[in-house]
Amino acid sequence: MGIDVLAIGHIDKGRVVVGGKAQNIAGGAVHFGGMVLLALGLRVGVVTRLAKEDLNLLSELRDAGALLYPVFVPETTAIENVIPDPNSDQRRCFRRGFAGTFRPEDLPPVEARLYYLGTIITDEINLPFLRFVAQRGPVALDAQGCLRKLIGDELVTDGWDWVDEALPLVQFLKVDDKEARALTGEEGIHRAAEILGRKGPKEVVLTHRNGVLVWAQGEIFEAPFKPKSLAGRTGRGDTCFSAYLGRRLLGDSPKEATRFAAALTTLKLERPGPFRSPLDEVYRLLSTL
Repeated sequence: MGIDVLAIGHIDKGRVVVGGKAQNIAGGAVHFGGMVLLALGLRVGVVTRLAKEDLNLLSELRDAGALLYPVFVPETTAIENVIPDPNSDQRRCFRRGFAGTFRPEDLPPVEARLYYLGTIITDEINLPFLRFVAQRGPVALDAQGCLRKLIGDELVTDGWDWVDEALPLVQFLKVDDKEARALTGEEGIHRAAEILGRKGPKEVVLTHRNGVLVWAQGEIFEAPFKPKSLAGRTGRGDTCFSAYLGRRLLGDSPKEATRFAAALTTLKLERPGPFRSPLDEVYRLLSTL
């Protein structure tokens, strides 16, 4: 059976603390990103590792039409995101649970047009697993978890030991501005994206507070985020990357996909949780960006 995207990543049984107020929220790139891909009408499978008692974390994806391939383990990954100022881009992240490293045998015998590795936590994937996935087909990688180091129980963006071996295996790479700086040493996001692109990926999607920048085979495209609030800040990058990937799979050019992703992400930033707005709202906003 063939599908459009096989999304692989930990679901996050975490909570968000904004301005001192805590909210439990199902998170993770496969959750935020999967909901966007499904909203675009794509056929999506989700592979995740979690404790059996937390299977309800996948209910929204299931109800939206995702094919679920859970791997049951003793503990579900949990990350606590602490955001002191609701209108700030600053946050601290703490590990409260870990579902273990993905293994080749975790993958179902499903063919996909794209394999989306949405990493959120240290040691979620390793180089042998990435190589295994890349043998199956084109890979899109959100590098967040690859750059996270565990210091005590805090997750801190740092280096990525096997980046030079990894990037030639990746067709679409997602980083944010802090991750790009950590990988390249460059303050300028245009130069950082180009450096990363020259290491192997055909397209680099770089998100930052004000918008998204895409380096696609030597060309750069940009589009702004213009939210009325940052109430839905958690999941910004996952939402933007998956919107971009989805539109590329549907035939958009990199320029068109960049603009669409910015419009969709703008709407998501205003509302906590995954993207749930009608696509009509995205197209209306797109005409104004």
